[in-house]
Amino acid sequence: METSSQSKAADGSKRAMNTKPLLGFFQIWNMAFGFFGLQIGFGLQNANASRVFQSLGANVDELALFWLAGPVTGLIMQPIVGYMSDKTWGRFGRRRPYFFIGALLASIALMFMPHSPALWIAVGSLWVLDASLNISMEPFRAFVGDKLSTAQRTFGYAMQGLMIGAGGWLASKLPSFLTSAGASNQADIGSVPESVTYAFMIGAVILFASVMWTIFTTKEYSPQELADFEAADTSELAIMRQAERPVPPAAFFKRWGVIITLIGAALTACVFIFNTEKQFIVFSSGVTLTGLMFLWHGALCNAPQMLATVLDDLVTMPLIMKRLALVQFATWFAFFIMWVYSDPAFAAHHFGTSDAASKAYGAASFAKNDMFAVYNLVPIGFSLMIPFIVRAIGLKTTYAAALTLGGLGLIAIYVLPMGQFLGDGISFGWFTAFQTKFFLSAIGIGIAWTCVLTLPYAILADALPAEKMGTYMGIFNFFIVLPQLVVGTVMGPVIATFFGGNAVYAIVLAGIVMIIGAALLLLFVPYKKPA
Repeated sequence: METSSQSKAADGSKRAMNTKPLLGFFQIWNMAFGFFGLQIGFGLQNANASRVFQSLGANVDELALFWLAGPVTGLIMQPIVGYMSDKTWGRFGRRRPYFFIGALLASIALMFMPHSPALWIAVGSLWVLDASLNISMEPFRAFVGDKLSTAQRTFGYAMQGLMIGAGGWLASKLPSFLTSAGASNQADIGSVPESVTYAFMIGAVILFASVMWTIFTTKEYSPQELADFEAADTSELAIMRQAERPVPPAAFFKRWGVIITLIGAALTACVFIFNTEKQFIVFSSGVTLTGLMFLWHGALCNAPQMLATVLDDLVTMPLIMKRLALVQFATWFAFFIMWVYSDPAFAAHHFGTSDAASKAYGAASFAKNDMFAVYNLVPIGFSLMIPFIVRAIGLKTTYAAALTLGGLGLIAIYVLPMGQFLGDGISFGWFTAFQTKFFLSAIGIGIAWTCVLTLPYAILADALPAEKMGTYMGIFNFFIVLPQLVVGTVMGPVIATFFGGNAVYAIVLAGIVMIIGAALLLLFVPYKKPA
């Protein structure tokens, strides 16, 4: 007859067998390596898209509007891909098919974008590029949650942060490396400099190769294995994420559908009544469309399954995810401003020019690229320190301190007198940023960037049920996309009307908002990392 102690031992043995095994360093490295290539794609886009658009004739106050390609495609693609990857299982796995498709399309778009013969074609290429990167991005985030136990998730996302930093640094430096090798860094209006064109082509090859490395060196757990792992987890967080969250009745969706639709219609009417910037229609139309989807789901009760699932999960998000969304909004609002407006801000504030075809503007672009290179270097080292810092002072405190440093770094772009430290401001070589005081700004931004890429997803992966990991990761992207839509529709007119056309004041605003995000994190996000 089995004794009580034997029964407990058997139960413990069974739970051990059904616990995700700890993976070795290089196994986690292989899982994350595809992010190196993806970030080269994002880095080339972030560092050079504004320059490509201005080279093809775009004005400064139009840049944010053109950059709406990314947020709009992300808003559409992320929840779709997340939902579909949750439901996918076949010969090639659950997430890996999306890695491949996204990498292939993104590589093609990278090669095409700098060869665009007209501005509108370049903007269209950015839409394709961003949509393709999004096809791969969220499955990669969910992949870490699938493969790693709670004990290793922070390290897994930190490894992704390392790869993102390395890819971002290389993407930022590629144009200057190629210029040193003999490629031209200047071009007439209507064409893109050789340094940028060649950088995009090289980046496309590296992107595809690195994602293929991850595909061929990693395997995935089957849905049944994931279910067994989830059932064996008896931690407090596991109980919380498996708790039943009742879906609101149809009346909820009807009521909020009417309210949101009316708000969207009113915002659209204001554009015409007050003759404001027409780009506001992009935002107001998005609000109206959201309201109509709520009405469709609530009034008709027969919306397509994917739409119904996404809407149900959106309104029943775990509390941690809802609060963390506020922090995401603030941080991505700040970073998107930096990406869009750094070129014109550096050129006008530190180099005294707004002429995209001038030699000084090219020097300003290199100065900005050097700063981007430094802030992308930081995750290479700092990301692997994060698990130890979190263990010492806590995850939320680490994240809040990083956001505060990032906000101060953005404000320092305006405060630091860069000009007197740059000499003639024309020659930029390896690590030139460290010869100027603005490397302090870059380090602060880099620390914030490292934590933004790591800690929110470590929190989410602990709070989300395994069977909905991709869907919720896609929904979480809404709160990365929405601030970008706000920047894209609002900041152009704000800079023209209130900042006198000087984009550096938008960078200062970004720093203030990022510091506000740190306060929101500490005050409202109810998370405690399990032992």
